[in-house]
Amino acid sequence: MHDVQTTHHKLGPIELAPSIEPVHGWSFMVVSLFSISMITFVSIGQAYILNQHLGIPTSHQGTISGDLVFWTEIVTLLLFGPAGALMDRIGRKPVYAVGFLVLALAYLLYPLAKSVAELTVYRMIYAIGVVAVTSGLATVMVDYPAERSRGKLIAIVGFLSGLGIVLLNQLFGSLPLRFVGQGMSGVEAGFWTHAAVSATCIIIALVVALGLKGGTPVRHEERPPLGELMLSGIRHARNPRILLSYAAAFVARGDQSIIGTFVPLWGTTAGIAMGMEPAEAVKRGTLMFIISQAAALLWAPVIGPLIDRWNRVTALTVSMGLAAAGYLSLVLIGNPLDSWSAVFFVLLGIGQISAFLGSQSLIGQEAPREARGSVIGAFNISGAVGILLITMTGGRLFDGMSPKAPFLIVGGINLLVMFAGIFVRMRELKK
Repeated sequence: MHDVQTTHHKLGPIELAPSIEPVHGWSFMVVSLFSISMITFVSIGQAYILNQHLGIPTSHQGTISGDLVFWTEIVTLLLFGPAGALMDRIGRKPVYAVGFLVLALAYLLYPLAKSVAELTVYRMIYAIGVVAVTSGLATVMVDYPAERSRGKLIAIVGFLSGLGIVLLNQLFGSLPLRFVGQGMSGVEAGFWTHAAVSATCIIIALVVALGLKGGTPVRHEERPPLGELMLSGIRHARNPRILLSYAAAFVARGDQSIIGTFVPLWGTTAGIAMGMEPAEAVKRGTLMFIISQAAALLWAPVIGPLIDRWNRVTALTVSMGLAAAGYLSLVLIGNPLDSWSAVFFVLLGIGQISAFLGSQSLIGQEAPREARGSVIGAFNISGAVGILLITMTGGRLFDGMSPKAPFLIVGGINLLVMFAGIFVRMRELKK
């Protein structure tokens, strides 16, 4: 007997998986525009809060920022596995929607912090939202395309994520200066900026709840028990391609975190050292971040179709090489606010989006349908370990050695994963 749900709908050039309707696809496009941008704003807002609300000396901000990310990743390490298994049991939609509501709560609390300890607690609440939103984004991105359109959909999601980061972080990052210009105090400006981000998260939670497909890709009776799902991510690492994708996640998610945490901080501390007020310095630091994300935005439609044409391991290997080149090029920068430094932030953005798309396309192809959320949960756990180690080390080196240090660490790890990709591909060719 044939499955009655064999119709493949289309979303422009994207062929959708069976049972995925255009309304689900278009809703996911809207949500994709906001998912990563709502997560990355925390670094821009945090740079403002450390300076304006808490008055932390710039010489300590790298360590504090690294520690805040460390505690974020402790939470994500504990929750990515259960979140993936939960999505395989109850569906993607409820977990994804709740994630945005938790982010909304965290952003409302963030500017109310009176100490770094209190900020750390709010950052851990934020981390719960990050787990749900990134798990939802990654899993739905695997669920929705037909295999022949996987690279294209991932590229479009990457493009939309970059567009959201550029537009929304530019908008929200400029709000403190605008509010201060309207007569608010620096602290009031910080609060209302974060309140605007919080309200946006609530609206997107509604889009998720109303627009995405409910349920899971397999029937209820086909779903493995929750305990088995929790272990399946580790068990599937016996597949060399899945293991390689886990290694890629270790550095690819670290890529995004390093850029989001340390590019705005580098620009902000450089601006303050030049005598700027915190609101102006944050705006200039945000611009460096925006330049890198604009480059990622324009590069995604270039690399996406290539990923569909190439072997996925080859695509990942090339992507990691581009990422290594982007990160290591920052060694040539003097002052990040110099106009010529923008060239290197462009290379950084190209490398970051390449690593993201390459790793997502490989895990998307290899993750088994019945345990997709769990395998992607393990993929995200690997990324959380990478962020934890890289940011904790990078934050201290940022303060003690050079603001370039975190980027050089990531560049070196990207090189190692590139060599691992070459090894896996050569083994496959010999068979």
